[in-house]
Amino acid sequence: MGNMTFEDLASKIKKIDFCMLSTNGGVGKISTRPMSNNGDVEYDGDSWFFSYDDTRKISEITGIDDVSLTFTEAPNLLGKPGIFIAIQGAASVVRDKELFEEHWVSGLERWFPEGVDTPGIVMIKVSASSVFYWDGEENGEVDVPDR
Repeated sequence: MGNMTFEDLASKIKKIDFCMLSTNGGVGKISTRPMSNNGDVEYDGDSWFFSYDDTRKISEITGIDDVSLTFTEAPNLLGKPGIFIAIQGAASVVRDKELFEEHWVSGLERWFPEGVDTPGIVMIKVSASSVFYWDGEENGEVDVPDR
């Protein structure tokens, strides 16, 4: 088993912009797509992503809230494998403009041209229930802090 702590993994996640979000579409179908944490990386067990309300991922989360996130760090210059982090949790759809403003970062206008006032904008909040990792030398599960 590994020796990493939740704080160790949070510092790794902070450096990884994109992850893969997997949702359950029902009838045995899993959908996976890349998502950006948009630099919102003070990881405390909750991940936040902007989206549009009329997407398949939102309808899937509304139906079945069990999701997974996978983060992958590139190998280092000496060839040591990067870390792989798998987070399982529950997703919820957030429609609170104050939270949009709290998590908004410059550059999101590329996808949401009217900022937090973009019609149909929502956020996905993923609250972790378990966090696993593999780094080429060790692997393990860390406890998620109470929030």
